[in-house]
Amino acid sequence: MNITINHLQKAFGRKIAVDIENYFIPKGEIVGLVGNNGAGKTTLFRLILDLLKADQGYVEIAGIRVSQSEEWKKFVGAYIDNSFLINYLTPTEFFYFVGRMYGLNKEYIDKRLKLFERFMNGEILDEKKLIRNFSAGNQQKIGIIAAMLHQPAILILDEPFNFLDPSSQSFIKHLLQNYNKETGATILISSHNLNHTTDICHRIALLENGRIISDLINEDHSAEQELENYFNIKE
Repeated sequence: MNITINHLQKAFGRKIAVDIENYFIPKGEIVGLVGNNGAGKTTLFRLILDLLKADQGYVEIAGIRVSQSEEWKKFVGAYIDNSFLINYLTPTEFFYFVGRMYGLNKEYIDKRLKLFERFMNGEILDEKKLIRNFSAGNQQKIGIIAAMLHQPAILILDEPFNFLDPSSQSFIKHLLQNYNKETGATILISSHNLNHTTDICHRIALLENGRIISDLINEDHSAEQELENYFNIKE
């Protein structure tokens, strides 16, 4: 399923957070958003998910304008930050709660969770403690798993590599690539980690002051040099 952004604008006071005339993400692409802090990545995600009201313009998911219908929520999974979690539940309670929202039964949820066993590393499902008492890294894992539980056709993750150890970062890269190949899902991520972004993304949008200043096709890491030049990375 595709995402269409049309004349989308959002400002906070005098600061323009997002100003995108037109941008189209076709079905099956993995697209990365990169940019310095304050570039507008998270604000854009919140506009796409109808968590913020746009000043102008609109977002459509699979032809559905997100501000006018909730039908698109059935096939979208997202994790932005720990505000998406219910921190007074255990992870197991949370997964079952999320699953029920999408009409999934316990047997199906248990089957889906088995796919994430290595990612959870025995530190989540076997624990009796509440989500709020987990480390930032394990909370990140819980949020990502919950977003993918119902096999969404569109997956949106804000900084999915944050707080994760190197093994977990490697796992989530392979997980997203395989998920895209197996299901044809459209995946949209943001990240400050350029290596991870160029490893998995087909296309990379470079944001500055809320605008997409470059839309880079990333064949065989071809976007890497341009991104390094922009961020002035030196060895």
